[in-house]
Amino acid sequence: MPHPVSPEVSTPEQEDGGLPDASENEEGQQGDEVASAGEDQMDIESPPMPVVVKEEVRLDDMFDDDDDDDDDDEYGEFPESSVPEIKPEGAQDAPIVTAPSARYSDPEIMYAFYQRLFPFRYLFQWLNHSPSPTNDFGHREFAFTLQNDAYLRYQAFPTADLLRKEILRLNPSRFEIGPVYNTNPRDRKTLRKASHFRPVAKELVFDIDLTDYDEIRTCCDKANICRKCWTFVTMAIKVVDAALRDDFGFQHILWVYSGRRGAHAWVCDKRAREMDDPKRKAIAGYLEVVKGGAQSGKKVNVKRPLHPHLSRSLDILKDHFQSDILEVQDPWRDPTRSDRLLHLLPDRALNDSLRKKWDSSPLRPSTSKWADIDALAKAGASRSLDAKALLEAKQDVVLEYTYPRLDVEVSKKLIHLLKSPFVVHPGTGRVCVPIDPRRLEEFDPLSVPTVTELLGEIDQWGAVGTNGEVAAGDAGGGGEESKAGVARRVQDYEKTRLKPFVDYFKGFVVGLMRDEKGGVGVDGRKIKREKTEEEEDNGGEDRMEF
Repeated sequence: MPHPVSPEVSTPEQEDGGLPDASENEEGQQGDEVASAGEDQMDIESPPMPVVVKEEVRLDDMFDDDDDDDDDDEYGEFPESSVPEIKPEGAQDAPIVTAPSARYSDPEIMYAFYQRLFPFRYLFQWLNHSPSPTNDFGHREFAFTLQNDAYLRYQAFPTADLLRKEILRLNPSRFEIGPVYNTNPRDRKTLRKASHFRPVAKELVFDIDLTDYDEIRTCCDKANICRKCWTFVTMAIKVVDAALRDDFGFQHILWVYSGRRGAHAWVCDKRAREMDDPKRKAIAGYLEVVKGGAQSGKKVNVKRPLHPHLSRSLDILKDHFQSDILEVQDPWRDPTRSDRLLHLLPDRALNDSLRKKWDSSPLRPSTSKWADIDALAKAGASRSLDAKALLEAKQDVVLEYTYPRLDVEVSKKLIHLLKSPFVVHPGTGRVCVPIDPRRLEEFDPLSVPTVTELLGEIDQWGAVGTNGEVAAGDAGGGGEESKAGVARRVQDYEKTRLKPFVDYFKGFVVGLMRDEKGGVGVDGRKIKREKTEEEEDNGGEDRMEF
């Protein structure tokens, strides 16, 4: 039996996107992440937990919350001053009172969120691709950011229950999801050579961050966002989602709000999960059109005739360009910004005529300046004007101001970690909820519930006398009648505005597992798929607590 190993401790360097990849030395061996979190750095010992792949496991048994306290020994010894103890059964029904000045990442708030609202069950099924435990989940890396900013890497868990217990013990401010490895990440130091420890699968991921749009958005900058600039994310999701589905044939694409200023895509198809780094890099390059930093020149240089992906993208984006860019963002009203537009046009004589016209009306709106280009071209402002070159230049302008700006480095490597869905962003308190691509226009990041609002909604539900239960068949209260005719217990997330997001995630996971039927996990073993509760339609009591 392998000796206990200490979890890796480091400090996260990015707030909103993915986390730094594991470094590699000259021999190709994966280096250990080590960083300090101040003088009070915790030294946490966790024993490795071997993965047992079970063929016959009932879903209710896997998620039974009536665990013995003796099971806690599997997690190692933790300083009592740093990690809260799991509360007794029934304690979750006590009201959670938070002070108005409480931080979103306060330990009490985060503990209540994990205990009462986080959908551990569906997260497990999503990453495991089956109700029965496999190495798809058991060899998956998790990384925790603790309350003192310590960062623990290479954590792994055989079941959702063990993941839930560990999170309740550590009470992290957030956690990230990494790849599936060829062995349990906790056992990596028992291998003879570090090069024998390697990633074998992970979702293909993409990161959209509004800070990459700072040079073209006029309403906000840096970490600030509003409904006006959120349309850049909406446009990006439309274009990337269409390309992934139509050009690559992927079906299971989960879009998740990052909690502040962006969105992440998780491509969950088995074919995507098993791609190596060169294939991931190729797809990222396929989608990368806008290149160069804020001080660079022309950022869009595409070949003609346009690739079908770019032609489709222009069709998707043309209406957004007219309304969201020209009218809402008004990017060229300021004379210093309109110079950027002139630098993107190919004819010097036309540019001189436009500059003269705009200098006479310094605050001319962008819609008028965009119309002036065709008007002066038709009026003969330049005798040497190439109409085809002008059209292509205008297409490039539309792409530069509307096409997705991806952090492609996030997508290129298997070993990159990315923030888990449904964690709480420590800066805004908002939950990282899924985004339904079919209802993009309805999604408002500023209306996404915060953790304190959700906990307050649970308390408000109990205050009106429901006591967490509803009459059987009561459509107004969300009740569900079991076969025995007894009303089931309403779970805490169902009492809040988190419900539609969990329900969407639940449906996504069911569809993914349905397509995995008869497939083979990354451990090489055939997945024995059991029916989900929804498919059985038994309406029985749900024994798994969020």
